[in-house]
This record gives sequence, C-alpha cells and structure tokens, in this order.
Amino acid sequence: MTVLDPKPFLISIFNAAVTAADPQRTIRDHLPAMPKGRTIVIGAGKGSAQMAAAFEKVWDRPIEGLVVTRYGYGATCQRIEIIEAAHPVPDAAGLEASRRLLEKVQGLTADDLVVALISGGGSALLPSPAGGLTLADEIAVNEALLASGAPIAAMNTIRKHVSTIKGGRLAAAAYPAKVVSLVVSDIPGDNPALVASGPTVPDSGSREDALASIAAYDMRLPAAVMAHINSPAAEAPRADDPRFSRNEVHLIASAGVSLEAAAAEARRQGIEAVILSDSIEGEAREVSGVHAAIAREVATRNRPFPKPVLILSGGETTVTVRTKGKGGRNSEFLLAFAIGISGMDGIHALAADTDGIDGSEDNAGAFADGSTVARMREAGVDAKAMLAGNNAWTAFNAIGDLFVPGPTGTNVNDLRAILIR
Repeated sequence: MTVLDPKPFLISIFNAAVTAADPQRTIRDHLPAMPKGRTIVIGAGKGSAQMAAAFEKVWDRPIEGLVVTRYGYGATCQRIEIIEAAHPVPDAAGLEASRRLLEKVQGLTADDLVVALISGGGSALLPSPAGGLTLADEIAVNEALLASGAPIAAMNTIRKHVSTIKGGRLAAAAYPAKVVSLVVSDIPGDNPALVASGPTVPDSGSREDALASIAAYDMRLPAAVMAHINSPAAEAPRADDPRFSRNEVHLIASAGVSLEAAAAEARRQGIEAVILSDSIEGEAREVSGVHAAIAREVATRNRPFPKPVLILSGGETTVTVRTKGKGGRNSEFLLAFAIGISGMDGIHALAADTDGIDGSEDNAGAFADGSTVARMREAGVDAKAMLAGNNAWTAFNAIGDLFVPGPTGTNVNDLRAILIR
C-alpha cells in the first residue's frame, strides 16, 4: 500500500504513541490499596496535571493534594490543586510549589497514603536549593546542564545533589506514610528514579558520580554549588534507607509501550514498521546521521528493511549549545536528517517530543523530506548554517514545516518516525 499523503500518516503515528501513554487509560490499572487514613496526592511534571485529573475520576475516597506542571499544561481538577511553573528553566513559582509539596506531606502517619504522580519535566518544575544555595544557583545549574550535551541520567544525578526535594527526599519527608509513585517515564531505559530526578524514588547515583559528570562534560557551575556537591551534606538518601521500605513504584507509561502502539497503527494502515530502540541517546545531529544512513540504504537498496516501511525510534538525544539559536533536540535532529537525505525521493520523517513541546518554543518538532533543504534555500535559509547555529526552529518555520500539536498531557520522551515509500 502506498501512503499518498505522508504528513497525515506521520501525525496518526504520533497520535497513536501519545494515546498509548494517556493517563486516563493507564492509571486505572495501577491504583494502590485504599488506606486506613488520609490519601494525599502530590506530583510534578509536564503530564502530572492530566494524571491528577485522571486519578480523581477513579479514586472514590476523599483525597487532597497538590501537583505542579508547566505553564499552559494545567487540567481541571476538583480536589487536587494544580500549580503551574516554568520549564525548562526554574522560576519562583516552582520554588513555592516545592515548598508547599514538602509541607503537604508533613505530619503524616503510617495509616496514611501518599500517591505521587511523576512525569518528565519535574526536574525543572521542582527547584528547591539545598545547603544555603539560591534559586539563582539552581537556575545556573539547570542552564549549564541543558547546554552541556550530557545524557539525562547524568543531568538528574547532578540535580538531586543540589536539592532538598529530589533524589527520594520528598518521599523521605512523607515518612512514615506509605508512598506509591505512579511514573510516566521519559528516561531511556525507564529507570523511575531518574524521571523528574526522582523526588519520591531514590537511586544509587552518588556525589562522586555527579562530580565525575561535571568534569566529563566540562560544566562551569557556581562556586557555591561546587562547594555544596563536594560536601557530605549533599549526599542523597540511599535506596535501602528504611524510610522507603513500604513504598511502591509503578511505571504506568513508557516510550517502549508507545512505540509498539505506533508500530501497530502503521501496520493497521498497511505499512510494515520496525523499532530500532526506545532508548537512543547521544548528540542529536550525530544520532541523526545514523538514521539518515539507514533511510538512504532502505531507499536505494531495499535493505535492511524492504519498502515500504516505517522506521521508529525513541529515547532522548541531547544538544550541545554552540550559539543562542531557536530550537530543540527534535528539530535539530530533523534538520541534520534533512541534510542527510537531501535530494532523495520517497523519504518522509517526523521527529517530535511526545509532551508537545520541543525545547522552549511552541512546537513539538518538525517534518522533513528530501526536498526540505531545497525549499529552505528557496526561502533564503541555509540549512547547514542554521544547524551550526542551533537554529533549527527558524529553519523549519521558514518553510512551514513545524509540528505544533499543543500540550499532550503525557511525556514518554521523543518519537522519531521515518516513512520510506
């Protein structure tokens, strides 16, 4: 079967992936046992407001709570308060949200239940500087991390060592109440302790690991931050801490599940689909070069997959910021991909973040095909110069190929879909 209009097809693939991670469908299957005492709902992330709305619908006992999400990502809740704050760079609203979340879990008993609704983006939404550090220090850390090209696991290990809420500390504050974390993973490998820097899920990443990543990626952090991370006071709680012994963690959505749903939708429409991996990491333009090489091989030699085929991959690439251009990791990936397939017929691609936002602009990603570079040239845009300047948003905006679905209410990382006809 030949797909006559690639863009609607690729959008349907994106929608299938997002639907598979919809909390309205996934939370019902992971409800905790009813407690003898109170039920407190807390949460953070770009999908956490929608998770809260879904939880309210299926929990028929009294609840109270508070979750924080990105500006514009709110949802209507009757019993759970929604606070909006800044992402990807923290702000004072996030600082206040962190203070109130810690306050919300104070004074609980062993009969009480805390339900934590955690999704990607919570790291920036939960600034809570430790050891005399300031919000400005945490913002400086976040900006350095975003510009470093470090993988998300390394970034979150650093974040939790400058925080009073990350790295399991929010769950520790709730002790002796039981904490059940419902997690939507945007992390390659789906380690729930790394989603949103694990406010309710501790992991084994140490101060030494954080310091090694700072050195490896040549990060320039404020002196006060470095002094704190070098201090034993920065050490996060260990996973074997007895305060976590009754807690539960449930992964309710992930990139792997969403990629399988995307593949099933392609097959339903008559196109065979293959999944390269749900946990691809690395510099966006370098990962793009591998994808472009595979696409060219299929297009010209009908191998390693016969045409027509949809090639899918997930995970989270990174961008080493070289200049102050506009863009995000998905649009940068796709601009490099467009350069790699320039002039070839029959290749169409979409790269997008499943939360609906790629970087700091309003697009989730973009579309590209073999004519993209030529059309940019006609619009007065030099694709290679735009890539060198981290200015992929500007390049795709010039030809009307940005993908702007709006906030999706979930976040299972990036989706890359390459159709070869």
